[in-house]
Amino acid sequence: MRAATRPVAARGSAERRSVTVVFSALMLAMLLGALDQTIVSTALPTIVGDLGGLTELTWVVTAYILASTITTPLYGKIGDIYGRKRIFQGSIVVFLVGSMLCGLSQNMAELIAFRGLQGIGAGGLMVGSQAIIGDIVSPRERGRYMGYFGAAFAVATVAGPLLGGFFVDHASWRWVFYVNVPVGALALVMTQVALHVPSTRREHRIDFLGAGLLAAGVAAIVLMVTWGGTEYPWASWQTLALGAGGAGLLAAFAAAERVAAEPILPLWLFRNSVFTLVNVVGFIVGLAMFGSIIFLPQYLQIVKGDSATASGFQLVPMMLGMLITLTVSGQLISRTGRYRYWPIAGTALMAVGMYLLSSMSPSTPGALTAIYMVVVGLGIGGVMQVLVLLAQNSVSQRDLGTATSTATFFRSMGGSIGLPIFGAIFSNVLGGNLARVALPAAVRAGLSSGSGNASPQALAALPPQLHATVVAAFSQSLGTVFMAGIPFALVAFALVWLIREVPLRTRNAAADETAGEAPATDAGAPGRAGEPETVALSA
Repeated sequence: MRAATRPVAARGSAERRSVTVVFSALMLAMLLGALDQTIVSTALPTIVGDLGGLTELTWVVTAYILASTITTPLYGKIGDIYGRKRIFQGSIVVFLVGSMLCGLSQNMAELIAFRGLQGIGAGGLMVGSQAIIGDIVSPRERGRYMGYFGAAFAVATVAGPLLGGFFVDHASWRWVFYVNVPVGALALVMTQVALHVPSTRREHRIDFLGAGLLAAGVAAIVLMVTWGGTEYPWASWQTLALGAGGAGLLAAFAAAERVAAEPILPLWLFRNSVFTLVNVVGFIVGLAMFGSIIFLPQYLQIVKGDSATASGFQLVPMMLGMLITLTVSGQLISRTGRYRYWPIAGTALMAVGMYLLSSMSPSTPGALTAIYMVVVGLGIGGVMQVLVLLAQNSVSQRDLGTATSTATFFRSMGGSIGLPIFGAIFSNVLGGNLARVALPAAVRAGLSSGSGNASPQALAALPPQLHATVVAAFSQSLGTVFMAGIPFALVAFALVWLIREVPLRTRNAAADETAGEAPATDAGAPGRAGEPETVALSA
């Protein structure tokens, strides 16, 4: 008996160790993908000072988010056809190649292009890590592991600006990207050795047409809001052509999705009023969230004169505010089943926080700045995760993955559209403010072009009176940027009042299938039996 039982015990222990190794590799990959959304924020002022291109600053982040957002829905289907392990490892390789090329960039155009390549790989890291857990862990245990993924995403949001600042101050901004290589390589080796995913093949039709139309349409809109008022006047034929082209491509995308066998974004889900409102609010929250994170280091480094590392530490209050409301809201919603007032309070706090940020000046005490950031963080945390829950609860269990991926998509698209909007506002207002200041020609040319004269170090070296004048111009411009975020937060605040509170389901997917539970949809949005199963993409 002893001889018979020992191999079984050993095999069970080996399986647990294998899951632990695989999960560690997946966590590393997930951490890399989430980290690179924010790690460049504290490095951006120094990057612009080194490479130039102040007006293209936001594209360093936008290119990454846009590429990862567009590719995310495709990775699930491609993984079903060709095998998740192979596709997941391929996405790690693409991410690492993009990271190395980003670190080697010699100008802003190269950096933006390579950030896009990095984002293409990141889309696979996000969806692949969560889909593989679904393959190797039972549904009963899966919730615990997915909770760890959520914690990793939150930690990455906190650690990103800190690490970015550390590398800028103690090494080089290029190490913001080089650091991915050893970590990603370790994840690649661990998955190769320990990951054994079931090779069941599922036939799917990949909606390449829909993905292409969506990517092209969104890219045209992003280019319009990025170049409008900076590269070209708003009324120029270039700006109008981009706007018309983007609208036409998105209309073609909507038409294509209506007839696609397996659409990447099923339009029939939007018959559900709760689902529609949740995604619109998520878009606005993503816009405000990424806009505030990216421009706060500009204030801290240029206006307050902090180092990159110090500015990263000073962003921690906003991140802690997010973590507080993310945690508390989740606990209370689980206990009470009530959630409606969390997004209401969250969007209200976002509006108040944006107003407080817009009031900051060079003389604002650091403690007061930290309080303002906490308010913004509390608002974002109070609404961000609840929206994903509402999207999931508004549809049937068989549409859970699609609903989650759509909510994530709209939140990411808010960031992709919002960053260039805020960037254009900043560039235009800064140019106007500097035009009213008597500056030497060389300094004005450097600030206008975003050359080395625009780095925090170069600005700090200006004569005291000239430095104070330039800092005041930056401060006023950043205040206008934060003020511009207030209307978006107020629109979100108005919309969340319209979201109908649907009781949260208390049974899991297996229980629903056994009981034959009807989908939780509006009367006008009947469930779609037999719709394609989609991998969940929650962050």
